[in-house]
Amino acid sequence: MRRPSPLTDILPRLVVLVLALACTGAARAQAPESERASLRLRYGLSSRQGEQVDVGPGLTYSGLTPNDVALTLMGWAGEHLGGQVELQREAFELRDASSRVTGGSLVRGSVGPRGRLSLGPVRLELGAGYGFAQLPLFGGFTYAPVLQRGVRHAALFAGRVLVALPARLQLEARGEVPLTLSAHAADGLKASSSGYVVGAALSYPVMRRDGWTGRLLLDVQQAHDTMELEDSGLRSEQRMRRVGLGFEVALGPAPRIIECPVHGYVPIQVVDADTGAPLVGARVRVPSLLQPGMTEEKVTDAQGRVTVNLPTGEQSAQVSLEGYDSTTERTTVAFIENPGLAIRLHKNAPKTGSLKVKVVQGKNSAPVPDVQVVSGAARLRTDTAGELLLEGLEPGPVVVAMSAPGFRSTEEAAVVVAGQTSELVVVLSQDRKGELATLVGQVRSARSGKPLVATVTIPQAKVRTRTDKSGAFTARVRGGTYRITLSAAGHRTQTKTVTVREGEQAILNVDLFPRGR
Repeated sequence: MRRPSPLTDILPRLVVLVLALACTGAARAQAPESERASLRLRYGLSSRQGEQVDVGPGLTYSGLTPNDVALTLMGWAGEHLGGQVELQREAFELRDASSRVTGGSLVRGSVGPRGRLSLGPVRLELGAGYGFAQLPLFGGFTYAPVLQRGVRHAALFAGRVLVALPARLQLEARGEVPLTLSAHAADGLKASSSGYVVGAALSYPVMRRDGWTGRLLLDVQQAHDTMELEDSGLRSEQRMRRVGLGFEVALGPAPRIIECPVHGYVPIQVVDADTGAPLVGARVRVPSLLQPGMTEEKVTDAQGRVTVNLPTGEQSAQVSLEGYDSTTERTTVAFIENPGLAIRLHKNAPKTGSLKVKVVQGKNSAPVPDVQVVSGAARLRTDTAGELLLEGLEPGPVVVAMSAPGFRSTEEAAVVVAGQTSELVVVLSQDRKGELATLVGQVRSARSGKPLVATVTIPQAKVRTRTDKSGAFTARVRGGTYRITLSAAGHRTQTKTVTVREGEQAILNVDLFPRGR
């Protein structure tokens, strides 16, 4: 069973730490040396994880192996052109618990021309050439595998970047990709192969003499290789991580001193001061690192976060967002990494509110267009949907008057809330001038609840009628206020006052009390 190696976690962290030391602020840094030749020897540990799969049971292997050795020789004919030879020996052991099953060594090498270009504190190298690599293949039985060496011949494309850091440190990042020319197993079977190698190193000069420099370096590297036999279908894959110490001797002139800026990364999160919710799209304006005296602007993401790159020292960040008050926060920026900075924005205090008015008819709630709506000094008319929006209203109660041809004029009250849009639905009744009003009702006994045959008299309208067997009655009158008398045999007479409008209907239900004996 494959188990994760300690280097699996350590290696990425070391690479991140080395890259974080890149030159950034007002410190003095030495440019990468333009050496005429260099010889590097590295010794360390390798952590390997791999598997081999064929038509039978698969084999997985992993482990930590010492005696990982590399030798690199580089020479330059001028300022820009040169060549490199590299040879690496990889110790290999396959163990079952504490017992060694098989082992040996694998060799990897390359040779080819190189070109280089210096850009201030950064030097870029590109190269191509021939690469040779022995890759792990296993023969024999799965319970007693035997190490066999697959071989890959490839055209290599490689690159290296050197960055000068403060305190005479130097960062190196490199990588190479092989394009397989041919590959075969130990028994001559043809195969296909692919892979890549990436690495980084941090070096420091420990001695310097006239014309040469000795550097101590910490080196990390990761390789990924696969090999597949064309006829048998056997496939081998490995991932190898190396960590080691090395020593490099370089012949060349003394390094140049170059000023490079020192800066720090500051993670910023912008949140709502009341709810603490992250604010998306907030604009964060900070001093420009590349253009002193100028500013640059970044926008927060979905989590309200943004990371800015600022010169070290006392700096400020100005934050703005529509609907919020702008603010400026000051912080002290340290070299490389800084704790997160939380900036809280307060919402703008709203001073007015809005009122959305919708006018409909009484019968079917159909919208009424072109209704004149008056509120204070505002005079507007509803659109085809019977709607309009009153804006810029002072918070508090407001009276809205509405009028339209063919409808009765009316007034309604609403409450305006600052910063919000309130809604008011108004129902208009049609104006039916000259149309009689209708009085309908029912007369019942207050004791039994049964309908009564009663007499209904409306003196002002000269109306006298009687209820039917169900106690119901109907009367047609003009709009106005009337006194209605209701009487029935054996019951006390009652008088009611009713006000009706023209064209409307009023309902009058009355319970008459029996007369006492």
